[in-house]
Amino acid sequence: MVPIDPTDKTPRRTRVDSALSAEDSSVRLRAALAAGTSPDPGLLETLVARCAVEPDFFVRDMLSWALTRLPPERTLPRIRRELGSGRAQARCQALHTLSKIGDGGTWAWITRDLLRDADDEVARTAWRAAVVLVPGTRRRAWPANW
Repeated sequence: MVPIDPTDKTPRRTRVDSALSAEDSSVRLRAALAAGTSPDPGLLETLVARCAVEPDFFVRDMLSWALTRLPPERTLPRIRRELGSGRAQARCQALHTLSKIGDGGTWAWITRDLLRDADDEVARTAWRAAVVLVPGTRRRAWPANW
């Protein structure tokens, strides 16, 4: 087990990164919680990368929460890149995180390709995110115009 020890002299980012790669999912969950409790923009890449490969649902959800705690002006462009990932889980988690951030300006990022993704879970998550993010002025017309 790789606990996060606050008295450890190893840089925090290194400790969080190491804990997010631990075999024990409870260690990974605590690391994601720590990353969100004390947001550090320097962890953005680590958190996004882990979302793409994390097998545990609860850890992925905590990773998304940790991402919502970072400045959106840095987080949103990075998450947007994940929407084009070759990994279905990366696309799915990016969509989920967008819905949690709740910035209506990102609604346009949910393309027809995502709504019709070959991976059913990605398509479902895209629809859920689109429903949350659709601007009020477009609610009546959407999804009829898709």
